Amino acid sequence: MQSVPAVAAVVDCEDRVGTTQLEAVQEPKYWHLKTVLNEALDSEFEVGEILPNERDLAARFGVARATLRQALEQLELEGRLQRRRGVGTTVAPPRMGVAVGPSADTWPGAGRDAWNTIGCVEAVAPVGIATLLGIGPDEAVHTVRRERITQGQPVATELLYVPPASVPGLSGMLTPANHAPAVLHELHTLELEGEDRSVELGSARAEDAKRLDRLPGAPVLVLTTRYYSAGRVAAASVATYRADTCRLTFGDSGALEVLHQQPESRRQAS
Repeated sequence: MQSVPAVAAVVDCEDRVGTTQLEAVQEPKYWHLKTVLNEALDSEFEVGEILPNERDLAARFGVARATLRQALEQLELEGRLQRRRGVGTTVAPPRMGVAVGPSADTWPGAGRDAWNTIGCVEAVAPVGIATLLGIGPDEAVHTVRRERITQGQPVATELLYVPPASVPGLSGMLTPANHAPAVLHELHTLELEGEDRSVELGSARAEDAKRLDRLPGAPVLVLTTRYYSAGRVAAASVATYRADTCRLTFGDSGALEVLHQQPESRRQAS
C-alpha cells in the first residue's frame, strides 16, 4: 500500500509563487470537528447543559471516537466545555475575569484578600520552589494552603511557601489551628518591596483537581509569584486557576478581585 505523505508535495514555485509547504498542510480532522461542535454549542445547547455521550456524538458527526475526544479536549482547553466527576461533559459558562495586578503594599492574607486559608505544614520545599526562594534543596519551609471560591464554585488553589528565615519570630508552640495564621502574621511584619509574576498553562495535579472539582490532568492556569523583602525573596506562591472558568487580566490596580460576567444564553432565538 502506498504511504500518504505527512506534508503535501512542494508546490511548483513557478505556478504558485509565495505558497509554502505549511500553507499546503490540510486542517486536522479533529480541528474541523471542533469548529462544527463550537457552532452546535452556540445554536443547540444552554450553559450547564450536559452533552450526549461520546458514542452518540461520534455517530452524529460521522467520526471516530478518538477524533471526537481530541475535539472535546480542545474545546475544554478553550473554556467552552467542562468535564465534571459524576456528571459528564457540560457547556461551560463564560469565563470569569480575574484581575491580577501588582500589590506592592500587600502580603498574601492581608487587606481585602479573597482567599480562604485551609492549613499549613512545615516540610522540605520541592526543588523548583527551593530554586525560586534561593534556599538549599533540603531546607524545610512553611507551606500555607489556601483556596478561592466565588459564587459557590472553587476557582483556584494556592500554595504559599515561606522560609523560616523570613518569619524568625514564630513561636515554637505551633498547632494545626494556629500554624497558618502565625506564619501570615509574621510575614505581614516585613516590608514588602516588590513582586514578580509569571503565568503558564499546566495540568491539574490530583490534589488540586480534587479541590477544584476537576479531573486530574485538566487544563489549568498556573500563576507563580515571588515576594521580595530586604533585598531577597521572602516568599513564593503557586496559584492554580481553573482554565475553563477563569481568565487572568493584568493591570495597574493593586486589588485582586473576580470580575463577574453575566451568563448569556447560547441558544439562538428562534
